[in-house]
Amino acid sequence: MAVYTELSVDEVAAFFGALGLGRPRSVRGITTGIENTNYFVDTETGEYVLTLFERLTFEQLPFYLHFIKHLAARRMPVPNPVANVKGEILHSLKDRPAVVVNRLPGESVTAPSAEHCRAVGAILARLHLAGSDYPRRQANPRGLQWWNEVVPVLARYVFDGQRSLLTNELTFQNQIAVSATYDQLPRGPVHADLFRDNVLFAGSHLTGVFDFYFAGCDTFLFDIAVCLNDWCVDDCTARQDSKRAAAFLDAYESVRALTPAERISLPAMQRAGAFRFWLSRLCDLYQPREAAILKPHDPSHFERMLRVHRGEIA
Repeated sequence: MAVYTELSVDEVAAFFGALGLGRPRSVRGITTGIENTNYFVDTETGEYVLTLFERLTFEQLPFYLHFIKHLAARRMPVPNPVANVKGEILHSLKDRPAVVVNRLPGESVTAPSAEHCRAVGAILARLHLAGSDYPRRQANPRGLQWWNEVVPVLARYVFDGQRSLLTNELTFQNQIAVSATYDQLPRGPVHADLFRDNVLFAGSHLTGVFDFYFAGCDTFLFDIAVCLNDWCVDDCTARQDSKRAAAFLDAYESVRALTPAERISLPAMQRAGAFRFWLSRLCDLYQPREAAILKPHDPSHFERMLRVHRGEIA
């Protein structure tokens, strides 16, 4: 959980006033997420989320923000960035890139049912189709290139058994990436981080999808694998729950059918999804950033999941 840049009510009020959003009635730091600084801001004109970006630059952000705008224009339940009088949706606050979006209704679920997973499967497929004509291109920022960069760094911190797992899995994923089957996988803009805390529900009705700041162009199957690894697993054992996984995949395929190459590649891609988030959590643990509020996620969950997918844990 993180708030890296602390803001006063007066600073927020001046910023929101310039956007024509009225004076804040309340300003509250959001304690979920570890990448950016986020505040809930309620004003006389509505409820908003203010985000200050701590890693992404002014040059990198247009891909993400215009992707969200693109999806919002296609009636997807995503936040809609607020523009200033010049029509600009990327702003500056305390020398950091900033954006304001409308606050979506609903709450995140921590113990998803099969119906929740069904709703997520359908919305993910809709997102893939809606983004297929998005013109901007950017590689997945936490994809294979990043894995190759961080594994040698993390190998200096971990135990021998973990070091072996890091290097062996990286070799496997590099081999998969140059295979003929992988080359056949459908691609486009993906969310790449559609965990439970990035989806909102009212009961079993999905009301919002947010936090697109790990989005990039990758295989749709990678997005599917990331979701299966979070929404459809037992939190204690990291094993897949067959009922929830079936609900998710059935709903996804009711919107966009998987190709033969995707069906063949799903086990390897679930390994890739577990590997990606094990790496990022190891980075947060061993190379943390200073923050007013910060609690890194435990890496062991995704290490265990990777070992399950590799067949090392029965």
